[in-house]
Amino acid sequence: MRNKAIITSALPYANGEIHIGHIASTYLPADVTTRFLKQKGVEAYYICASDDFGTPILIQSEKEGKDPSDYVAFWNKRDLEDFTAFDIKFDFFYRTSSPENIEFVQDVFKKLNANGHIYETEIIQFYCDHDKKFLPDRYVIGSCPYCKAEEQYSDLCEKCGRVLEEIENPRCAICKNPPVKKKSKHYFFKLKTFGEKLNTWLEESTNFQNDVKKYVQNWIKSGLRDWDITRDISWGVHIPLPEAKDQVFYGWFDNHLGYISSAIKFLNDKGIDGKEFWNSADIYHFIGKDIAYHHYLFLPAMRMGIDQEYKLPDYIPTRGHLTLQSKKISKSRNWYIGLKEFLGYYPADYLRFYLVSINSYSQDDLNFDWDEFATKINSELIGNVGNLVNRALGFTKKSFNGIIPAPKEFDQQDKDAENKIKGLGNELSGIMEQNHLDRALKKILAFSDHFNQYFQHKEPWKNGPGTDTCVYLTVNAVQSLAVSLYPFLPASAQKIWSQLGMKGSVSEQLWGSISDISIKPEHKIGEVSPLFSKVEDSDIQKHKQNLSSPSN
Repeated sequence: MRNKAIITSALPYANGEIHIGHIASTYLPADVTTRFLKQKGVEAYYICASDDFGTPILIQSEKEGKDPSDYVAFWNKRDLEDFTAFDIKFDFFYRTSSPENIEFVQDVFKKLNANGHIYETEIIQFYCDHDKKFLPDRYVIGSCPYCKAEEQYSDLCEKCGRVLEEIENPRCAICKNPPVKKKSKHYFFKLKTFGEKLNTWLEESTNFQNDVKKYVQNWIKSGLRDWDITRDISWGVHIPLPEAKDQVFYGWFDNHLGYISSAIKFLNDKGIDGKEFWNSADIYHFIGKDIAYHHYLFLPAMRMGIDQEYKLPDYIPTRGHLTLQSKKISKSRNWYIGLKEFLGYYPADYLRFYLVSINSYSQDDLNFDWDEFATKINSELIGNVGNLVNRALGFTKKSFNGIIPAPKEFDQQDKDAENKIKGLGNELSGIMEQNHLDRALKKILAFSDHFNQYFQHKEPWKNGPGTDTCVYLTVNAVQSLAVSLYPFLPASAQKIWSQLGMKGSVSEQLWGSISDISIKPEHKIGEVSPLFSKVEDSDIQKHKQNLSSPSN
């Protein structure tokens, strides 16, 4: 682990509201990791941007009678508001339609072209006689030729994750009529010439998930195809050649370059050499499994094609999709929960806690279930964490006027409790660095549960000889909880910190302080109140009914 890091997430598409499915695989794990790295003393920056170009945006803006630039500006602002409400803390949130990204994308193309990695050829493309336009990508819907899934877009099957050479049973996405085929000149990136280099890079990279690596290497073995990077539409980054003035780049050519251009702008504006920082930092790209092809093949090949002027990613944490009540999330079918809607029901930390706890570091899909959500919040977050904080601090307030007593001689249980505190930071560090966030959260819950049992066994309310030591150690365990929970539950961690009577923000505490017994005798804690409110079954039933309602 280097002392510098740039963290990115798959860019949110500026074409609609953020829902809970978007959060689970990318933005929440990236946010938790960034907060952890900063606690470890790493100079870490979480960079993101709205993905502003592409046919779906043009289609939707046309339907709504809006200029596409105004349309994406609205969603850029709305998305950032929703992320912020969920305590996703970007250091910089920009847009791929920025002048900096447009210039950067065009510069990369020129370098790839100069290095012999681009060629022009005539292709046969779908054309709609009814709407009088070429139909790239998402202007065409049909069946996947590989898994036979229906209602898929022509550039990517969302079910099997394959990039499609040609879709079956094509129809125009606008008028639903079958298209015809016409000739058009397009530019291609020579992706297939990078197969050997990509395979070597994957073999030498030790930070990638083995299952994802094998998945991608199978694609390489089956033979890569050159990549059409041209689209016959008006909205996008224009190709910087006179003969292609009416064409733009395919969105997947320009959007991931937004990771670099946005980071460089942010760092340069801070007075830091952005390019030097990028090339000397750990680079993380958090993604969902549906875009593994792009991030493990297109993205590194393009960087290789410009002589790795900007280094390749060190980590590409890849996770599965979130289903809802065991059904695939679908905006078009109204089977989803908007992030803003959810935050109208419960605090952000409830959803953060639940999603991290069920989300393993794998491509396995996970499921949001309202009943399971209620159980986990009530039994684990409230019954375990909330219970420890309230009983330890509440008892201290009631029996000691909020003043921490001096410990007496330690018995074996006290020594075990002390060792639990002193070992927690190291116990969590390795798991967090390996991106097993769910396992780390389970360790924190086990720590909290240990001190609930310790407190119960010591029975300090009887005012026996071990009472002062019990209170002293348990309050210090609560301090460890506050610091270790911060990456996961920032708002709740700050509440705990304040109730402990600690100054400043818990976000300023370094990771090593988790294992410090730093709350000394005579320290006065703050005001104590319950951290959480129970999730009521009657409310859960309402949420389930609202989800099933056609008006949802």
